[in-house]
Amino acid sequence: MMQKIDLNAWCDYKKVDVPHAASGPLSGLTLAVKDIFQVVGYPNGWGHPARLAEAEIDTVTQPVVQQMLDAGIECIGKSQCEELCYSLMGNNVHYGAPYNSAAPDRLTGGSSSGSASLIAAGEVDVATASDTAGSVRAPASFCGLIGLRATHGRLSLDDSMALAPSFDCFGWYAKDITTYQRVAETVMEADADQTPLERLIIVDSFQDQLLGPEEVTAYAACLSQIKANFATSRQLDQLPFTFEHAVQTFVTCQSYDVWATLGEWVTARTPKFGPGVNDRLDLAKSITAEQFRLGDADRNQITAALSDLVGKDAVLVLPTVPSCAPLKTADQDDLHIFRLQMIRLLSLASLSGLPQITLPLGQVHGAPFGISLLGPRGSDRRLIDLAAKIMA
Repeated sequence: MMQKIDLNAWCDYKKVDVPHAASGPLSGLTLAVKDIFQVVGYPNGWGHPARLAEAEIDTVTQPVVQQMLDAGIECIGKSQCEELCYSLMGNNVHYGAPYNSAAPDRLTGGSSSGSASLIAAGEVDVATASDTAGSVRAPASFCGLIGLRATHGRLSLDDSMALAPSFDCFGWYAKDITTYQRVAETVMEADADQTPLERLIIVDSFQDQLLGPEEVTAYAACLSQIKANFATSRQLDQLPFTFEHAVQTFVTCQSYDVWATLGEWVTARTPKFGPGVNDRLDLAKSITAEQFRLGDADRNQITAALSDLVGKDAVLVLPTVPSCAPLKTADQDDLHIFRLQMIRLLSLASLSGLPQITLPLGQVHGAPFGISLLGPRGSDRRLIDLAAKIMA
């Protein structure tokens, strides 16, 4: 008999019987909730022992999670995340790294690491996540899952830990598109604009962001599969701005937002952080109001450029991240370099607030490799339906 693998993905909390509807459109499904969203009966630990030590037992449930419960889903527990959600790799210095069933020698990605681990292992049907820099999209790509970064502001973030509110988004994972659609139909109204997403935009320079020839080959194969679902496509050499500009703009604006949100808590408690998170908090503290003002102006320009590019009826296709998940044995320097490479791709939706869905269409080095579709503002439900067509 095979020994069950310890996923290290659940928070070590006493099990609570969270009230849920006896019947509804999500009946029969099970749910894990990332430990930044409040759930009645549980503490909200934010991936850090210092926060957990002061956390009270919550008496209200986060609104989107409550919608799921009211639709009949059963909450099994809360899932691990990275410290204050301020990382993309999934290796929490206090709690360790959850297990990636889709690539056991590799990381899950983060900060929604526990949720991604649980879905990849088939422990639950649905798991909530959040996305600021890419914490829905990167773990989904690394673990072979479906994950949507919704249009910024479309789903409530009340009763949640805030990291950088002008970037933060609610999200969730599922392995299959049918389950993903069921959740979307529960937590999202139909798109206000029903213009069909009929045009595909292909940007040649995206392949230059990939790590090597195997990734280029895999991306080309996935691109062919996606292109078959569109009547027309438009091919561009490059975006109307550089990836370097996008990264610098994102880092400046996110860092300033993070310190404005969490700086007082960090300063008052002086908690211990892992090296990567500690470095990012030091940077966040150093960003001036003038640097943010200039960065925010650049963010608005990038938002306008991407919005003009997709218009009302187009979808931009791109690799979710440059490769599969890093190996568990990768050192901090290599992880830092790869994180910055990831942000070159992930920052586009984060800066613009446009919705992006990643699909488990590719594989490289024996591990999952996600491909994304970025659509017009408010096209979330149509993106999910388009994903269902592509994955059929």
